[in-house]
Amino acid sequence: MKNLLKKEFLLSMHPITSALLLLSAMVIIPNYPYGVIFFYMSLAIFFTCLTGRENFDVVYSLTLPVGKEAIIKARICFAVILQMAQLLLTGAFCLLRSHLLSYGNEAGMDANLALLAEGLLFFGVFNLVFFGSYYRNVSKVGISFIKASIVFFFCIAADVAATHGASYVRDRLDTPDPAYMGDKLVFAAVCAAIYVILTGLAVSVSKKRFARQDLV
Repeated sequence: MKNLLKKEFLLSMHPITSALLLLSAMVIIPNYPYGVIFFYMSLAIFFTCLTGRENFDVVYSLTLPVGKEAIIKARICFAVILQMAQLLLTGAFCLLRSHLLSYGNEAGMDANLALLAEGLLFFGVFNLVFFGSYYRNVSKVGISFIKASIVFFFCIAADVAATHGASYVRDRLDTPDPAYMGDKLVFAAVCAAIYVILTGLAVSVSKKRFARQDLV
């Protein structure tokens, strides 16, 4: 697994990934739907898989002395590491924003702990939809990304709607930190649990679908 992860970062990762990570700074933009920030890391994962298709990355991996299950775990683990890196960077920029701007966000969730929790939720949904579809047919990576993008933007739209129409979200979660921190911690724990479950399901579904493909 260690060597496969090394391959993911040194050979497979798309060069634009680092730049997309830096887009975490977009939480400093006033009145912006911050959930879109997490989409950019999903875009980086897509670019990595797309470039891999053109470079026959999956076929190359299958020639290595490893099983299909290890290949899937390495790619999804690679995605998880990138997702956690973006959450950490976004959290750092949220702290910076709190010192630069004194008002909240009118276009969705404020830059707070609940936003990071939502990022976990969005990433979990993306992992299940994208990888579950991608490993059905690795040559149709674009179709898989379209499916995942539709679901991802539905989640973002639900976030914006909830911050305006759901009283609990509006009055407790969509508030500057450290207000209502107890509620936000519970919400974060729930989202983290969902992320782990959905990503675990992504691995399980991907293994079953990838096993049916005969690529070499």
